[in-house]
Order: sequence, then C-alpha cells, then structure tokens
Amino acid sequence: MRKSNDYILSLRPWSLPTFAVALLAVAFAAVLQEVFATIGLQLYFAGFVPAILVAGLLGGAPAGAFATIITIPIVCWGFLPPYFEFTWPTAADYDRISIFLLSSALAVSFSQLYREALIILRK
Repeated sequence: MRKSNDYILSLRPWSLPTFAVALLAVAFAAVLQEVFATIGLQLYFAGFVPAILVAGLLGGAPAGAFATIITIPIVCWGFLPPYFEFTWPTAADYDRISIFLLSSALAVSFSQLYREALIILRK
C-alpha cells in the first residue's frame, strides 16, 4: 500500500529535476505576482514564499535555497520600482529583502525538517 506523502520524497536533493522544480515554482510565482501587480496589489516578495516552501518540500534545502537566491534578482528587477531596471536599493527595499530572507530561511528549514521526519517515519 502506497503512503499518501511518498511524492514528497520522490526527488532527491542536489539532482537536476530538483532544481528544475524550484525554477518552475519561482516562475509560477512570478506569473502570479505579475497578475497581482496588474490589478494593483504590490506584494513584492509575499507571493514567492509559498513557492520556496513548495520547492523546499519537494527538493529539500538545496532547492529551497536555490529558489530563494533566484527570487531576489527577479523581484528587484521586475517588481520593485523602477520596473525592469537594476538600481541601488532603498532602505525600504533592504527591509523587504531582509524580511524575505528571514521568512525564506524559516520556510526552507521547516520543509527540510519535515522531509527528515518523513524519512524517519518510513523506517
């Protein structure tokens, strides 16, 4: 009998499919962020935290860290004003980035702990 959460451990950390899943999760979050931006919501990094959590759950800490690293330049370039330009961040931008890094670190840590608990429970 197959357990219902076996798909979480199907991808191995540090494999190419793991990083592809992380890239797809960030791309999906970027599309959703663009949809939210067109209707007037300026969430900046908030839409990317669930994508990092999903990447961390499916691929472990390496995938979550990869998703975090690629999210920062995407948001700074495409969603922070001035749009589609790399400029020196303001103090508010530094605050947004630091809060995002903190929440991403927590999401990646919790997802890695969940993966490790599933491995222990499988034994």
